[in-house]
Parts: sequence; structure tokens; C-alpha cells
Amino acid sequence: MTLAMSLLILALCIVSAVGDDEGEAIVSRFQEYLRINTVQPKPDYYKAVDFINSQAKSLSLETQTIEFVKGKPILLLKWVGSDPTQPAILLNSHTDVVPFEESKWTHHPLHAHIDKQGDIVARGSQDMKCVGMQYLEAIRKLQGSGFHPIRSLYLSFVPDEEIGGYDGAEKFAESHLFKSLNVGIVLDEGLPSPSKSYRVFYGERNPWWLVIKAKGPPGHGAKLYDNSALENLLKSIENILRFRASQFDLLKAGGAAEGHVVSVNMAFLKAGTPSPTGFLMNLQPSEAEAGFDIRIPPTVDSEALERRLVEEWAPASRNMSFEFKRKHSGEPLVTAPDDSNSWWRLLENAVKEAGGRTSKPEIFPASTDARYFRIAGVPAFGFSPISNTRSLLHDHNEYLGKAEYLKGIEVYVSVIKAYASYESKSGSRDEL
Repeated sequence: MTLAMSLLILALCIVSAVGDDEGEAIVSRFQEYLRINTVQPKPDYYKAVDFINSQAKSLSLETQTIEFVKGKPILLLKWVGSDPTQPAILLNSHTDVVPFEESKWTHHPLHAHIDKQGDIVARGSQDMKCVGMQYLEAIRKLQGSGFHPIRSLYLSFVPDEEIGGYDGAEKFAESHLFKSLNVGIVLDEGLPSPSKSYRVFYGERNPWWLVIKAKGPPGHGAKLYDNSALENLLKSIENILRFRASQFDLLKAGGAAEGHVVSVNMAFLKAGTPSPTGFLMNLQPSEAEAGFDIRIPPTVDSEALERRLVEEWAPASRNMSFEFKRKHSGEPLVTAPDDSNSWWRLLENAVKEAGGRTSKPEIFPASTDARYFRIAGVPAFGFSPISNTRSLLHDHNEYLGKAEYLKGIEVYVSVIKAYASYESKSGSRDEL
């Protein structure tokens, strides 16, 4: 009995050591990707593509590099399924990351340092190099287990999401190439969850990038008179900020999630007459303008909000005008997050089988590349398997714990297996 117990303990130690070695190799590959400088506005996309290509080759995946815009490569990988008549699965991620202020970080944002708590500190650790590598590591595990997909699985690594995705995912989703893939479902980035459950997003707030302009008679800085440009603009700003406060109060009171209220933030204020030392102080300007970043949930009546804009925020009666620098037109685009959608049921059940759970589906508070695929008529969910983690997207000291990263891979193993094994009766995307 003593010998048998000793052999059992030895065997368990060997298995544990192998598991530790595998985990360290997985984390090391993640760190290598994080250390590639893909920071806007000068991302080294080709180095990132070369690295991902090397990972794809180790997994015997088909690879294709496309440039709809020179210098902005899209890498498309394919794991061929056994039934080409079934709509395929697309796992999308972006390769670029936002800039950082190095002095505000505890460790260099491109060194991917692992601290004493086991946290990987790096730009892109949450947004969203983690998800791109989790896709690949999940495929590595599935292949090692002998799994073979029924549906073909595509992985897209796209540029420029952080500056709008116009030369990346938008052109890809509009292309004949994308249409030829016969994609039935897209998974893209989500947000970290501070709780044990995972967040899933089925739509996004639509952006209004709004500039309001005011005109009025110029005058001496000492003169008091009605309807100056700045007076008219400030009245509008006060009105807009009252609306912002009402939405913020709803959020703070817990009456709605962040993605379900209208967010309004002033981006710039422009007025005054320049001088060699700054601005002329004794001249009231004849023009003034302010810019606002407004995000509108698909559940909000945008036509009613635009009427408010015309009647209250920028009324012509006060010499006001407005211009949209960016505005989504058309019907709100959402993917059904309920039992009417087989892709939702599969995702929810796959997360449960991996030992996790999903929280109530949400509207994404900002914008992601998923919107372009929804515009192309393909359902899409935003999902980053990160729980028990403070969201630090675009913030200082962005990090992801090693254990959380590895756990997320297991979640994607379950999700990919469920999606790639699912067979519809006719292979029609419309039935799913």
C-alpha cells in the first residue's frame, strides 16, 4: 500500500509539473504578443501578423493576408470543418492598441511584466490581445484532444479598431471575400466583469459626434448685450448638461446599465480671437462652437432625441446650427440574446459547461468592430471571458491575471467546441 501510494503521489506530481509547464508556455506566448508594439498611431502591424502567422502554422491552420488599404493587413486564419455546407464561425479580434502615458504605469506597458500577484501588466492585456490569443490557445487544446470541427472556423486579426475600424473590419465586412465565407455567427470583444459572471453584449450604443455652432454680433469686451455667440452657446451647453445629469443619475441609482443610458460628454469648446499672446480679451467673438460625443442605446428613440436637439439644444431662433461629424443611420442593430437564437443558447450553455455563467446580456457602452458584421447581416456577440477583474480598457496599469487568462482559454474551448459541432437542418444561416 505504501509503495502504491508513493507511485500515485509521484504520478500526480508529474502531471502537475507538466500542467504548470504548459501553462507557463501559454502565458509566455501571450506575453510575446503583448510586447509587439501595435500602439496607435504607428502600429507595427506586420510584426503582429508575422507572430500570429507563426502560431497558425504550428496549428496547421490555413492563412491568408489581405490589405484593403496598403500598410493595414488583415490576417485571416481557417480551421477547415468537415461540412462546408454549414455556415462558418468567425472569431474576430483587433491587433492595434491605444496609446499610453508610460510615467503613469507601475511597469512599462509593452514589457508584459508579471507582478507578485500574478497579474500581467500590459497595454492590450484586456483590450484585446488576450482574446485573440485565447482563440488560438483554445484551438491548440481542441486539436490536442482530437476534436474535429463540423463547421469551418475563421479567425480574423484586423487593424485600426481603436481609430474606428474603417480601414479594417468595415472594409472586410463589406468585401466579396467576407460574403464568400458564409459566416453564420461572429464573436468579438466584450468587457471584463468585476463579478464571477461573464458579460455578453448583443448590440452597441450608436455614436453621435455632434458639433453645435453659435453666431452673434461681435462687440467690445466691456459691452453687455443680448444674444452674443458665447451666450447662446452656453445656454445650449447648460441644457445639454442637464440632460446628461438626468441620464447619469439613472445610471448611478442602478436603474440602468451603462450601455442602456445615453452618454453625453463635451469633447471641445472653441471660441475667441487669437492673438500673439493667447486671445484678445477686449473682443467678444462672433462665433463659438462645442463638440459632443453622444452614445445612444438602440432602445432609445433617436428621433425624439434629434427633435430635442433641433428645438432645445441648437434652435435656429438663437442663431444656432449643428453638424454631425458621425451619425449612425438606419434601424438599431442587435443580435437576439434569448432562446429564439440558437447561437445565444449555445454560448450560454458552453460557458456553464466550462464552470462559468453569463450575466444579463447588455448593450456595449462604446463601439466595437462587431457593428460592421451586424450591418452585413450577420449576428454578433461581444464576449471577453474575463471575470473578477476591474475593467481598465484605455486606462493606466491595464492588466490581466494569469489564472484568469488561462481560465478564459478553457471557456473558449467549450464555446468553440459547441459552435463548431452545431448542425442546422438545412445549413441556412436564417434558421439559426
